[in-house]
Amino acid sequence: MVPASQPAPCARCGALSGLAVYRGESWSIEVADSLHWLHGYDGEPFAGILTDPPYSSGGQVRSDRMQSTRTKYVNSDSRTGQALPDFAGDTRDQRGFLAWSSLWMADALRCTAPGGWLLVFTDWRQLPVTTDAVQAGGWVWRGIVPWDKGPGSRPQKGRPKAQCEYIVTATAGAHEAAEDAPCLPGFYSCPTPRERVHITEKPVRLLQDMVQLVTPGALVCDPFVGSGAHGEAALREGRRFIGCEVVPGIAAIAAERLEAVCAGGVNLRDARAGQLGLVLP
Repeated sequence: MVPASQPAPCARCGALSGLAVYRGESWSIEVADSLHWLHGYDGEPFAGILTDPPYSSGGQVRSDRMQSTRTKYVNSDSRTGQALPDFAGDTRDQRGFLAWSSLWMADALRCTAPGGWLLVFTDWRQLPVTTDAVQAGGWVWRGIVPWDKGPGSRPQKGRPKAQCEYIVTATAGAHEAAEDAPCLPGFYSCPTPRERVHITEKPVRLLQDMVQLVTPGALVCDPFVGSGAHGEAALREGRRFIGCEVVPGIAAIAAERLEAVCAGGVNLRDARAGQLGLVLP
């Protein structure tokens, strides 16, 4: 797969906004830092943001936080996990995480249509900070949706498992639900994908439910694209997708994934097995 374009100057500050842009008929992914990308965005307003930013929660002290994401988040006996690429942006302390989250959420609000959704994943350690950042960024906090990852979650001796992660929900100001709007569950129980291509990849089925809060055909954004699971969910539910990813190799994987969904509705694993002949550059 070849990027559709080369770096372009930011419409607001003139700096180069990204290394490359991958595009399909109903999606696009830019290789760029999310904070800079959101700051310079001047396109169609987002109808919803469904995202999984780096939690920066894998360590209590600086030396722990500076370790690779594989060391922090993957079981040592997981061959699949140990083979996955590291991702960026996961070394902030909690004060830095709060400031950074407030900044990108404030710019995300500027880019979102009135009444649009913000659906952002977090874990138990960063849940209080994330809900603070949502409100500091100007969003109306609507609540949380727990996601039970299943009994296989990493145990913690002498205390309950940290078995759940959470989706913090918010809207860009007042939100009036359409008459045909879905009524989604307030709790989900489904395992982390076993055959994933990103360390923190979320279940597409869960993401497909979340994206139903956005009007069909509307634009869904993920400023932290990762392997593209959120984009896959948006496309499978008849929404359009836009986003950015700072690691070029991971962005290419996400683009390959979305191309596979659009070309034949298959997943990335089947596409790589030869059904569509998609090959990374």
